Amino acid sequence: MENWITDIMEQFGYIGVFLMIALENIFPPIPSEIILTFGGFMTTYTSMTVPGVVAAATLGSVVGAVILYGIGRLLDVERLEKIVERWGHILRVKKEDIRKADAWFDKYGYWTVLFGRMVPLIRSLISIPAGMSNMKFGMFLLFTTIGTLIWNVILVTVGAMLGESWEDIVAFMDVYSHLTYAVIAVALVVLLFLFFRKRKKSA
Repeated sequence: MENWITDIMEQFGYIGVFLMIALENIFPPIPSEIILTFGGFMTTYTSMTVPGVVAAATLGSVVGAVILYGIGRLLDVERLEKIVERWGHILRVKKEDIRKADAWFDKYGYWTVLFGRMVPLIRSLISIPAGMSNMKFGMFLLFTTIGTLIWNVILVTVGAMLGESWEDIVAFMDVYSHLTYAVIAVALVVLLFLFFRKRKKSA
C-alpha cells in the first residue's frame, strides 16, 4: 500500500496529496502518517512547499470528513432509535441509552471532534457521530479544520525535516497508533462492563 500511495503522490503532486488524504478519511485503513510525512519529504526534492502540502492535505481531510458527517446525518438519532426499538432487546440497548449518548455528544462534541482529529482511526470515524447528533455544520467544520490543521502541520513539517529518513516517523507513529488502539479497546471493554453492570442492577 505504501508504494501505491507514494507513486500517486509523486505522479500528481498536490492533487495526489488531496486525493489520498480524502480517501484516508473515508477509508481509515489508509495511513495518514505515510501520506503526510512523505508529502513533507517531497518538498525537499520537488517544487512543492510545506504550506502547499498542508493546504492540500487539510482540504482533502475536510472533504472526507464532510462526506462522513453527511452519512452520519442520514443515520440520525431518530433512525437509530427505531433500529433499537426493533432490535434493542437482542443488543440489550434501550432508546434511553441512545438519547443519553446523544446528549453527551451534544455537550462535549465540539472538543471531541477537535481532539479526535489528532487520534489515528478516531480522526476519521468521529465525523459520523457528529452528523448523527446533528452538530451545527459550521461548528463541525471549524473544529474539524483546526484539529486537522494541527495534525497535518506537525506531520508534514516532520517529514520535511527528516528528508530521506521520513519513514522513521512512520515507524514511531505505528507504535503510537497501536498504543492508541489498545487504550481505545480497554476503554470500550470497561464502558461495556459498567454499562451492563448498571443495567443488571436496575433490572
